[in-house]
Amino acid sequence: MPAKDIYHDSVKKALIKDQWTITHDSLTLRVGKKDMFVDLGAEKFLAAQKQDRKIAVEIKSFIGASEIEDLRNALGQYILYENALELVEPDRVLYLAIRELIFYDLFEEVIGRYLLEKRLLKIVVFDPDKEVIVKWID
Repeated sequence: MPAKDIYHDSVKKALIKDQWTITHDSLTLRVGKKDMFVDLGAEKFLAAQKQDRKIAVEIKSFIGASEIEDLRNALGQYILYENALELVEPDRVLYLAIRELIFYDLFEEVIGRYLLEKRLLKIVVFDPDKEVIVKWID
């Protein structure tokens, strides 16, 4: 099992504040003989729809030497996990959790805006100091 991201507990607390129930603190995805570990699994009962909403959250800190290299790695991991989820838990939606500061630094640039326009990934933006969810991007 991989080490937890430095913002793991901040995102977990932010999801709980947003009324999510953490169901897996490291969600294991077994595809064939290979295991993959998404940072968090969570559920929220939606009274308006009378059903549960299930998510998986991969947390990325973007503290490497290059934001673009961190984005490349995060995007590759996101695509791998999203496809694994389709195979083993198709009712769960994957989100990439990133700090508010990184979101505005990266996703207000041309490449970030392009990725959002193409809807290649779903993002949950969090404030690590206040431990709250700032924005959901589907």
